[in-house]
Amino acid sequence: MSSETSTRERLKRTIIESLNLEGMTPEMINDDAPLSGEGLGLDSVDALELVVALEKEYQIRIDSEAIGQEAFASVASLQAFVDGLRAAEGAESAG
Repeated sequence: MSSETSTRERLKRTIIESLNLEGMTPEMINDDAPLSGEGLGLDSVDALELVVALEKEYQIRIDSEAIGQEAFASVASLQAFVDGLRAAEGAESAG
């Protein structure tokens, strides 16, 4: 399993657990399906709950401007966003 795949699996589990999506498994969430609207149907409250869960899970800080933007469009875009934040915060702490 590649690190990209394992990160996406971890994100999917975080989404399911933080939003109490009972009966849903990571395999049921398509990487490119929208997280809001026709996809998982997440609303703004769900997005805020997910932000809190992601900040806790990955020890990152997500600015409020990022919520609802392209970063939260799908699991794939969310994974790229989280990876980018982790890399940037890692570079800051190393410098």
